[in-house]
Order: sequence, then C-alpha cells, then structure tokens
Amino acid sequence: MGILYRYIARTWLRLLMLCLSGFVGIYLVIDLIEKIPRFLRVGGAAGDIIQYFIWKLPEMVSRTATFSILMATLLTLGVLSRDSEIIAMRSCGVSLLKIALPMLTLGFVASIVLLINSEFVLPHSYARTELIDRVKIKKKDDNVTFKRNNIWFRSKSMILQARLFDPKTRTLSGVVVWNVDERMNPVSRINADSAVYREGHWQLKSTALRNFTSVTGYAPHLAQTMDVNLNLKIEDLQVLDKDADNMSIRTLNEYAENLRRGGYQAYRYLTLMHTKIASPFAALIMVLLGIPFALRNSRSGGIAMGIGASIGIGFVYFVVNAVLLSYGRSGVLTPVVAAWGANIIFMLSGIWLSMTVKG
Repeated sequence: MGILYRYIARTWLRLLMLCLSGFVGIYLVIDLIEKIPRFLRVGGAAGDIIQYFIWKLPEMVSRTATFSILMATLLTLGVLSRDSEIIAMRSCGVSLLKIALPMLTLGFVASIVLLINSEFVLPHSYARTELIDRVKIKKKDDNVTFKRNNIWFRSKSMILQARLFDPKTRTLSGVVVWNVDERMNPVSRINADSAVYREGHWQLKSTALRNFTSVTGYAPHLAQTMDVNLNLKIEDLQVLDKDADNMSIRTLNEYAENLRRGGYQAYRYLTLMHTKIASPFAALIMVLLGIPFALRNSRSGGIAMGIGASIGIGFVYFVVNAVLLSYGRSGVLTPVVAAWGANIIFMLSGIWLSMTVKG
C-alpha cells in the first residue's frame, strides 16, 4: 500500500502544480493587462512594478487554489480511469477508500497551508502591495496610517486620531484632533464622540475644545458640532472596507468587537472573519466531492470530463457561497452559517455521492 499511496499522491500533486500554475498564470496575465498601463501612466519604475506583482502572488494562490485542487482531483481519477488503473486496483482488492485516502490527506494538508497563508502571509503581502502601489508607484504621501483599529492622519498643522471607521455610515468614532505649531508643540485639542464626512469636509459632533494658549486655563469649550478642514478624503478611509478580505482573523475579530461596542453593526466583518476560517477548508471539501463524482463517471473518465466537471462544480460552489455570504453581511443569516453554509452543503453532497458509489 505504501507504493500505491505514494503513486496516487505524486500523480495528484503533479496535476495540482500544473493546474495551480496555469490558473495563477491566467490571473497574473489579466492583472498585468489591467494594471500595467495605469502604472506606466503615473511613471512607475519597472523594479517597483515587478515587486508589486511578486508580493501579490500569495493572494493569487489563495484565490485559485480551491478550484485547482478540485480540478486536480477530477483529473487524477480521470487519468487513472482512462488507463484502467482503477480497475486494476479494484481487481487486486484495493477499496475505494484506500484509493481516495492519499488525495483526502493531501487535501487536508492543503487546507491547513491555505489557512496559514490567509492568516499570516496574505495580510503582510497585501500591505506591501498597497505600500508599493500608493507610495512608490503613484507617489502619494503615506499620511494615513492604520494600526489595527486606530487611524492617524496629519494635515499641515492638524493631527487626527480616531478609534475606528464605519464605511457604511462614513463615520469616525472616538476622535481627537490636535493643532500643533511648527515645533510640534500642541496649541489646542478637540475631543469628539464622532466625525461625519459631509459635502467635502468633516463635521465633529459632541465636541470639547481645549485651547492651550489661553491664559485663563484649559477649561473645555463645549459645542454640539464643529467643522474641521482636514485634507482627508473618504476614499482614503474606505481602504478598511475594501481591504477587509485581506485582514487576519484576529484583526477582523478586534475590529468587529470595537464596532459592536461603539453601537455599530458588525455583520460584514464577523462574516468575513468566519469566512477566513471556512474558505481554506473548501479545498478538502472539493476533494471529498470530486472523488465520488469522478468514480461514478469512471467509464467516461478522462481529461475532458475532469475539466468540464471542475468548471461546473466550481461555478455552483461560487454561486452558492456568494449568495450565503451576501445574506451574512446583511445580517439575514448568522455569520457562522453564512461562512460555513456552502462547505456544509457540498460536504453532505460528497458524502451522499460516496454512499452511492459501488464499493
């Protein structure tokens, strides 16, 4: 069994590398066609552009791995069926479970690797691509700094610090605005419960202004609203919402908890947090589903069947998963159900198909 186990595992891994490199190559070509003209228009250097795409490779692998694993599973069994190797194994008394075991084991290992990539590698690589894109290629000042849930921004003589940002309401909460002189000595400080972006400027709410240059003391001047002239665009802050897919599980959890403590809905971020855990295990689910599907059609097996079935199953999974996640982000479904729903449905489908395959 050791030789047979290694043979099936090598075949599966060889086809996985072939499928993964092909899909990553397609992803890279499409990204190059889309971004290279834009990078060249702003005068991006060739070295910076190359670094950008190198650092984006972990994201490309993460987005294409599940489909590649499904196709590799179907192609492996298709090739074995085409060459009558499955029939030979069964004639020698090898059960379907033993034939499937190498692929199930490697599928589980792949899921763990994808989980590690999603939690530790992807957030760092995405931060690097954003830095290269904004600062090195587009030559923008890196004035906006995000550290977990804290936001810092400097605009001339003003420094803003906010606890968190809600993209849906375009609102900052826990706001502090400092006015400083040319030597960075504080001139005044404004504390506000929140800040809302309206008509091109920020409006602070429930403010307390302390003027440190006043000779009568630092007693706060209270006001319900106060406008501040900050060169901070809403698009700069919405990076939190757009980049949430590439945050770590811990960061998403902390951000969601802070949103809930601040009285905001956190369905989107809780759903994304659970999706970060569930998505890597879609690789194992695809193996579990692909094995009985291929074995049920072993007589018509082969490369064409494997490719066609992969496209069909992958498309159905993508649609079901997207629908469930949209319900989770809107609060119709709980985040756990929305994130794991597609995996559970397809896992049960794989188990049912396995039970209908003749042992």
